[in-house]
Amino acid sequence: MTELRFLVPGISCRHCVAAITAELAKARGVKTVQLEPGTNWVVVCGHDLDIDGIRAAVMQAGHEAEL
Repeated sequence: MTELRFLVPGISCRHCVAAITAELAKARGVKTVQLEPGTNWVVVCGHDLDIDGIRAAVMQAGHEAEL
């Protein structure tokens, strides 16, 4: 299993966490997502992770992700 860490500025509330988590759950290969408001880090674990797909999922939630 691969683990990727993304910096996602602007995670400020539970709504942000829920929106990002929901979008990432749809991304190819994603098995788990961990994030907390205030840390700005999102940890994605899974197999055959698609970095561009993960970034696109975070953008769908209204944020930007930097690897």
